[in-house]
Amino acid sequence: MTSLSGGRDDGGSPTERGRLVCARCGIGADGPRPTWTCSVENGVRQYFCDRCSRENLRAIEGRLDSSWW
Repeated sequence: MTSLSGGRDDGGSPTERGRLVCARCGIGADGPRPTWTCSVENGVRQYFCDRCSRENLRAIEGRLDSSWW
């Protein structure tokens, strides 16, 4: 996912909102993780851990919302 420079679509960074939680398995992280995947679905930003991202790579590349996984 890419964003325009200086632009925000959620009103703040993940670290400003607190702990990141994987939207699929619920594992937490204490800040941004470069191996996690970020997806905007129905206007809501969701994060997926590296394990969930790897397990669902084909669906992610096919741009299927996580509800299809």
